[in-house]
Amino acid sequence: MAPRNIHRALFSTGAAALALTMTACGSSGRTVAGGGPGGGTLVWALTGGTQTTLTASQQAWNKANPKSAINVQFFQNDPYKQKLRTAVGAGNGPVIFENFGGGTLKDYVDAGKVADLTPELAKDPAWKGRFFPSVLKVAEVDGKNYAIPINGVQPVVLFYNKDLFAKVGAQPPKTWDDLLALVGKFKAAGIAPLSMGGASKWPDLMWLEYLTDRVGGPQVFANIAARKPGAWSDPAVLKAATMIRQLVDVGGFAKGFQSVNADTNQAEAQLFTGKAAMDLMGSWAYPVILTNAPTFVKSGKLGWAPFPTVAGGNGAPADLVGNPANFFSVSAQASAEAKTTAVNYLKKGVLNDAYIGDLVKAGEVPPVNGLEGRLASAPNSGWLTYVYGMTKNAGSFQLSWDQALSSAMADTLLTNLDRLFGGQLSPAQFCAAMDKAAK
Repeated sequence: MAPRNIHRALFSTGAAALALTMTACGSSGRTVAGGGPGGGTLVWALTGGTQTTLTASQQAWNKANPKSAINVQFFQNDPYKQKLRTAVGAGNGPVIFENFGGGTLKDYVDAGKVADLTPELAKDPAWKGRFFPSVLKVAEVDGKNYAIPINGVQPVVLFYNKDLFAKVGAQPPKTWDDLLALVGKFKAAGIAPLSMGGASKWPDLMWLEYLTDRVGGPQVFANIAARKPGAWSDPAVLKAATMIRQLVDVGGFAKGFQSVNADTNQAEAQLFTGKAAMDLMGSWAYPVILTNAPTFVKSGKLGWAPFPTVAGGNGAPADLVGNPANFFSVSAQASAEAKTTAVNYLKKGVLNDAYIGDLVKAGEVPPVNGLEGRLASAPNSGWLTYVYGMTKNAGSFQLSWDQALSSAMADTLLTNLDRLFGGQLSPAQFCAAMDKAAK
C-alpha cells in the first residue's frame, strides 16, 4: 500500500489548461477500446495501493467474460496526469480512468469528456446502495454522478500515544478547549504535544480543513470550491486560521515542526518513539506505524480519536476530511459497446466480494455497506472497524482541499498556509491573500 500517492495531486490541470490541451490536440471523438497485448476495453489506473487488487480483478473478469475483456494499464502518479490529459484531449483516452473526484473530475466533466453514470445507478438501486453516500457524493458534479469508488477510505484521524497520555493522567481531547489544556500538561512533562511534518506543507492543511468544518460546516468550503467572491474571508475560515495561530503560539507543535518531513514519516516516528503525544494524520499512517513499530501497535500503545469539536460551531462532530477514495470514470467519447462493457465491469467486477476481500487483506477499508462482520474477523480489526464506522456515519466526507481545488490554487493555499503557521501571515492576511488568488 502506497497511500501518499492518494494524497498528492493526481491532475495538474484546471479547466482552462484542460480546454487548452483539447483545443491544441483536437478531438476525434474516438476513445481507444483496446490497446496492448490481448486487446479489450482499455482501463488506466495508478501503480501502488490498489494495483494488486485491480490486476486480480482484471484476470477474474476476463476469464468469466472473454468476449468483453478489459485491459488495465498502470502508470506512476506524476506521468499519469499529463498522459491522461493529453490522451483525453486527443480523443484517444482510455474507456475507464482513475481519478480523485472533486474539482479535478469536474474539469473533465465541464469539458464534456466524462459519461454521466446517474441513469445507470438509478436503474440499479442495489449498485448505488452498495456505497457510502458520503463517499459517492465526492464523485458528483452538479447533482449528477460521474464515478464510483474503487479502493479504501482514508479519513484524517488524531493518533495518540497511550503511554504518554497515561503518564500525565489524560484522556484524548473531545473539544478544542480539551486540546489546548493538554498542550500545557504535556509541555509541563517535557513532552511535545503534537508532531507535525510542516516541511511538507500538506499536513498543515488538515488543521485548516477540520477547524473550518467544525466552526462553519461543509458549506463554507463548498463556497470556496465554487469560487464565490469573498469565500476565503468567511468568518469560519478566519476563526479557523486564528485557532491555528493560537495552537502554534502556545507551543502545541514539537519544536522545529516546519523542518520535519512528513513524506519520510518523521512525524509518525516522533509519536511512536515517545517524543510527541499526538499526530493529526490520514489513516495511511496506521500501516506506516505498524511497519516501523509493530510492537508499539500490537501492545496496544497506539490510540486514535476523532478531531475535537468546537464550542458553538456549526459543523457536525462526525464530519470527516481526508481522501474518501479513488474513483473510476467512463469516457464520454467511448463507443456504445465500450461503454456497456465499462458499466458492466464497474457493476460486477469492481468492489464485488473477491475484490473487497483483497482490499481488506491489504488493510484497506472499502466504502461499502454491510462489512462489519468481515472487518471484525480481519487482522487489525480494531483499527479497521473504527475507520469503517466513522466513515459510514459521516454526514460529510470532505475531499482534501488540495485535491478539490485547481492545481494553481492548491499550490497558493499550501504556500500561504505555511506562512500562517510560520507567523509570516496573520489570520486576516491569510484570508485576504487567498481571496485575491481566487479572483
